[in-house]
Amino acid sequence: MEHSFWHDRWGTGRIGFHEGEPNPLLVTHFPDLRVPENGRVFVPLCGKTLDIGWLLSKGHRVAGAELSEVAIEQLFKELGVEPTISDLGKLKHYSADNIDIFAGDVFDLTSAVLGSVDAIFDRAAFVALPETMRAQYAPHIAGITGNAPQLLVTFEYDTSLLDGPPFSIPGNEVMQRYGDRHDISILAQNAVEGGFKGVSAAEIVWLLRPL
Repeated sequence: MEHSFWHDRWGTGRIGFHEGEPNPLLVTHFPDLRVPENGRVFVPLCGKTLDIGWLLSKGHRVAGAELSEVAIEQLFKELGVEPTISDLGKLKHYSADNIDIFAGDVFDLTSAVLGSVDAIFDRAAFVALPETMRAQYAPHIAGITGNAPQLLVTFEYDTSLLDGPPFSIPGNEVMQRYGDRHDISILAQNAVEGGFKGVSAAEIVWLLRPL
């Protein structure tokens, strides 16, 4: 997707993808990641998700990547925290106790800048990218995180009736993108209540563990 698409969404407040509570799938399935005490969790394309506050409340450290600085500023405001902001060239680093958010294109984020992470929660990144970008995204994320285990959320629906984002991603694509680096299992598969714009959809939670 073009950067302007997401900047426009945040600039105009058209953020229907933002959830008003911590994601129930994260809350339910987070133990499957076996994150150590005070472990660091990476949330790509994080927006101002309440998942970050939930992870912090559980004693974990959080790293995130987000294109929109509007979203990041709102995130810290809602957390009630004043971040320190530093320039990293193509990226900006918003930091506070136990939280690091990198503003800019996630493809510009490196392992050296990100630092070590123990797990990934990807609810909104993989499904937000068109197929050509997903092919680049999966190995990039594995590379910068040291192939950390992750919870990955995807959707499936009839693409003749609707196009994303969020994009419909069949299970065979998940296997294609991640199977060479991960042992992959499905933790849950449920119907999306109300579907997307009236189109029925399924939501699938995948557990990806490094081989």
